[in-house]
Amino acid sequence: MSDTGDPAVDGDGLDAAFAETVRRTGAAVGALYLLSPDEQVLSLEVLSGAPAELAEPWVRVPVAAPAPVADAVREERMVWVGSQSEMARSYPRTAMALPYPLALAAAPVTGVRRWGALLLLWPATRPPYMTGREQGNIASSCRRLARVIEEAVERGGPPPAGGGPPRVLPDGAGHRAAGPAMAAADFAERLPGGSCALDLAGRFTYLSSGACTLLGREADRLLGTLPWQSLRWLDDPTYEDRYRAAVLSRAPVSFTACRPPGQWLEFHLYPDDSGISVRIVPCGAQPPPVSAPSQVASAAVPSRVGQLYQLTHLAAALTEVVGVQDVIDLVADQIMPAFGAQGLVLSTADAGRLRITGYRGYSPQTVERLDGLPLDTRLTPAGRALDSGIPAFFSHPEEMRRIYPEAPQISGKQAWAFLPLIISGRPVGICVLSYDDPHDFPAAERAVLTSLAGLVAQALDRARLYDTKHDLAHALQQALLPRTLPAIGGLRVAARYLPATRGMDIGGDFYDLIRLDDTAAAAVIGDVQGHNVAAAALMGQVRMGVHAHATLGTPPDRVLAGTNRLLTDLGLDLFTSSLYACIDFAGRRIALASAGHPPPLLRLPGHPARPVDMPPGPLLGIDPDAEFPVTEIPLVPGLMLAFYTDGLIETPGVDLEDAMNQLAAELSRADDRDLDALVDTLLRTSGTAGKRTDDVALMVIQYTGP
Repeated sequence: MSDTGDPAVDGDGLDAAFAETVRRTGAAVGALYLLSPDEQVLSLEVLSGAPAELAEPWVRVPVAAPAPVADAVREERMVWVGSQSEMARSYPRTAMALPYPLALAAAPVTGVRRWGALLLLWPATRPPYMTGREQGNIASSCRRLARVIEEAVERGGPPPAGGGPPRVLPDGAGHRAAGPAMAAADFAERLPGGSCALDLAGRFTYLSSGACTLLGREADRLLGTLPWQSLRWLDDPTYEDRYRAAVLSRAPVSFTACRPPGQWLEFHLYPDDSGISVRIVPCGAQPPPVSAPSQVASAAVPSRVGQLYQLTHLAAALTEVVGVQDVIDLVADQIMPAFGAQGLVLSTADAGRLRITGYRGYSPQTVERLDGLPLDTRLTPAGRALDSGIPAFFSHPEEMRRIYPEAPQISGKQAWAFLPLIISGRPVGICVLSYDDPHDFPAAERAVLTSLAGLVAQALDRARLYDTKHDLAHALQQALLPRTLPAIGGLRVAARYLPATRGMDIGGDFYDLIRLDDTAAAAVIGDVQGHNVAAAALMGQVRMGVHAHATLGTPPDRVLAGTNRLLTDLGLDLFTSSLYACIDFAGRRIALASAGHPPPLLRLPGHPARPVDMPPGPLLGIDPDAEFPVTEIPLVPGLMLAFYTDGLIETPGVDLEDAMNQLAAELSRADDRDLDALVDTLLRTSGTAGKRTDDVALMVIQYTGP
């Protein structure tokens, strides 16, 4: 078992409860993930039934990631994947890195709070469904794990945070120890006249004399080694992949290999929870019957297959990043642990200098010294690697010191990989992975890191473009929305704008409060179709058009008509809804007109809130001759109007009228002593605090009296 030093909770108690859960469910592989303190990342804490190397791509899983364990925690539900085809449909990124027939369940570990998730894997031979009894057993097991954690916290231990290397329970989570004698006995039980046995990590634990003869090596030179390392003719990703398939699917696997100079051998792998029995026969002999998977994974490059799947997994993840910070987080959370690095510096080329955009494992003082170095710097190899486009690897400080004497003293690191980020011959930046101890970079690892640098370069270039467009659009939108609303005697007002959380975090919703003269004011809210730069730009034109017509004292219907003609003359394909209200303090009335916009909510003293009954006109920008009916309501002290856009009330599967009535009920219950707090309450109870597919604008106005 690997040691994590000082685990956050009682490791023995948690491990025992976890091992019992795996045993009771009959799972071949089990994993327990714990949430980080900020609840943004799931870290693998305990693993059973597989070596830690196979779990490297999933040691840290962002809670926002499209993965079974993340969905289980985020949505607080059990996730069941009954087959590989279902995995490919529901979780394509996971399927790319786990191309094996298996069934999977992920369930949240929740007690007084969310602690993490339990992941269980079964061979594909089990039924592709889960019974209610099985679901209940897993749910009760998760509650039991949560209680173990909470009891440890109550005894004074800190909350579990994960983040260290996972603890790997003994093979089979409590099965017999896999010493040479017992491994041979296990093998004899599984196959008559067996040849050799592997543990779940892939190491030889037993070899018969016949196996040694066929493999051409004595047992003492093979025991405890990995076949693809001790037998060079098995050093091919295809063969290691067959071992991975046997471990993860727990299904028999077969393959053929040639032992030089020309002897072909058939390998038949028979796995269970304690290890793998391997039957080796010359080609043409009659092996025991075996049901082998129909698909055999092929190798793309001569590298370790585990790194190939890691590269595939990371490549899929890089296609989903959006901004530069997403790229930095992905490299730090997944690429650094995958290659055992302790430090990261990600820089971009800007005006002849290297600007650090993200880092991990370095002090701020070190980063300050490295930030802004010229591309032709002789302080570090970064500029030279970027200029030449050739990665530079330094396995020991002495290697670095011979060429760059000052570099080792700057950071105190002991090994470095400088990976230039190049796109079509154009330098984008450089990614530096560093190590606290000397680190060899085998040819296979250098090839994978070089390939990965190309993927990071593409992702970083896209992310920089996205961030630039986003910042421009955001600045445009902020410039067009009112910074503050005017203070008007007799009125209290509070407003909020929330951008959509998908897309560019901007939109076309707007609101405004306009002082007309000493006896009147106007309120307007609108929603331009879409949430992008075009929507934000058109929103500014609509708002300015409304403002220009309103300040002339034009009635509500004519304000909307004039703005409508402006939009139709522009000939844009984006349509706009709007609601305009003229508040006449002298005449004690409010005149409203709508262009396809949801009606405002009206709350009168002593009465529940309700939507105003008013006929809407057509959307702006469609018919240049459209008319907009006017509705009048009396202006009485204490009257409150809530203007909103449809992003506040639209929910899939919920009728709009029901949603408006629900919002009205919330407004009726809300305390009106603090309008800002009232607005926050309406936003929170409407479910807009999480992901939003549309932007939201909300403005509440209350008339306090003359």
